[in-house]
Amino acid sequence: MRQAGRYMKSYQDICERYPSFRERSENVDLVVEISLQPWNVFKPDGVILFSDILTPLTGMNIPFDIVKGKGPIIFNPVQTIADVDPVREFTPEDSVPYVGEALKILRKEVDNEVAVLGFVGAPFTLASYVIEGGSSKNFTKIKRLAFSQPKVLHALLEKFATSMAKYIKYQADSGAQVVQIFDSWATELSPEDFEEFSLPYLKQIVSSVKQSHPNLPLILYASGSGGLLERLALTGVDVVSLDWTVDMADGRRRLGADVAVQGNVDPGVLFGSKEFITKRIHDTVRKAGKGKHILNLGHGIKVGTPEENVAHFFEVAKDIRY
Repeated sequence: MRQAGRYMKSYQDICERYPSFRERSENVDLVVEISLQPWNVFKPDGVILFSDILTPLTGMNIPFDIVKGKGPIIFNPVQTIADVDPVREFTPEDSVPYVGEALKILRKEVDNEVAVLGFVGAPFTLASYVIEGGSSKNFTKIKRLAFSQPKVLHALLEKFATSMAKYIKYQADSGAQVVQIFDSWATELSPEDFEEFSLPYLKQIVSSVKQSHPNLPLILYASGSGGLLERLALTGVDVVSLDWTVDMADGRRRLGADVAVQGNVDPGVLFGSKEFITKRIHDTVRKAGKGKHILNLGHGIKVGTPEENVAHFFEVAKDIRY
């Protein structure tokens, strides 16, 4: 659940030399080096592309930056249909060639020992950043737009859906063997509004990708998704990633046998003793049952997590036998 390690000293050292997140995530050599850091140390089953869900925005004519201590800043937030018109459809090979290059190198570096994973942001989550002007606690601007001028929001969501489908295909063609879709803020919607402003666009993306890449596994993650689990399965993704607020046994039962699950150990558990970490891993695996389960955290590793505890997580996981 956490591309590259903000918790790792090796990553922090790179941050000191290259303080700009955008530089770190848009320079091929740095992307490759950072992406490989956790794999070099812990040898998990996957290497996750170091990037950000907002990386495509510049190529869509939406200027932004990611500022240390503040997070994402959108310079011209979308408020009207006139603001949506200049938003371009994303052409990844022109706008983010470094992503494709990095994925190709990563595939060669790991030499099929593990899977290479890419990821994208979901339309509603991307729209949330672009309309709110950055991160938000209350999501009042996007909800005002959704409930007073829904056509404006739908026009933006449609552009994001078409663009993210292209981006997933580009990542797959460049070497990604699995792609995760992050709809981090969809859980700010009621179930009824999720069905209008998120679900159709997720379905559109999955359908488009499966037409050209039928064997590409797609994972969907939305934090705090306990109230929407059954609806997440309707998107057609192969795997639903659960956060730690959902009981794994309940999640498995609610999603049904056809959908694989990912997760969902609380990242905070990694601050506990090794015995405690071991117990929670075994609990999660037992509740998930045999097969169709990717053991993972329920969210990203927290800054300050002891690296030896991360190593212990992987050691315990690799020793599990059904």
